[in-house]
Amino acid sequence: MVLVAHGSRDPRAAVTTEALARAVAAARPGLLVRSSYLDHGPPRPAAVLAELEAAGHAGVVLVPLLLTAAYHGRVDIPDAVETARAAGLRVPVRVTDVLGPTGQGPHPYLVAGLRRRLAEAVGTAAGGAAGEFDAVVLAAAGTRDAAARRTVVQVAEALGVALGVPARVGYASAAPPTAGAAVAELRAAGARRVAVASYFLAPGRLYDTAMDSARRAGAVALAAPLGDAPELAELVLARAGAR
Repeated sequence: MVLVAHGSRDPRAAVTTEALARAVAAARPGLLVRSSYLDHGPPRPAAVLAELEAAGHAGVVLVPLLLTAAYHGRVDIPDAVETARAAGLRVPVRVTDVLGPTGQGPHPYLVAGLRRRLAEAVGTAAGGAAGEFDAVVLAAAGTRDAAARRTVVQVAEALGVALGVPARVGYASAAPPTAGAAVAELRAAGARRVAVASYFLAPGRLYDTAMDSARRAGAVALAAPLGDAPELAELVLARAGAR
């Protein structure tokens, strides 16, 4: 299995991706799991695919570590496979769906992972006690792709239903509202304790931007990225058909 992340100049992102690869491998003993990156650092997907073919593997499943099927999923991932083919790759490569909704709504593992990270953040904010909140913002990177944004809204709605509280989406870039504006909107509507869930796979500039915005607006808890949450590892395996 090859995981394909977008990549980031922030070194925390690659560390987090490697941790997820280890979590996936631990959840499925005997499965070889490699990480690769579309940008900002090696190894590139084509290089990893070539190494696996040279090592004698008869087939590869490529899992995009993406939360929406926007440009990176529609264009960059297929281009990465085509680059490998152009370089002589012959081994069969199956590309899975992205980790976010793809027409069937959010996968239960995705919602469960968001709830885990949110519960961790709320517990920390409450000094280790059982913290409470009465609304939630799903903070996401942002995209100009309207269809992709609709899938983020689907996730926020599913999370709100699971938690039994109002939910809104807030973005770090590319589209309104910001995470801070979403927090402010919920507070203006009567919410007293707004928590922020993280629709990010790894930390980086956009994650920091979203969380800083939410903090300034009065959010009571800020969730960490999904990272190597057990539910995310299970979601990767489910997308690959290994569960």
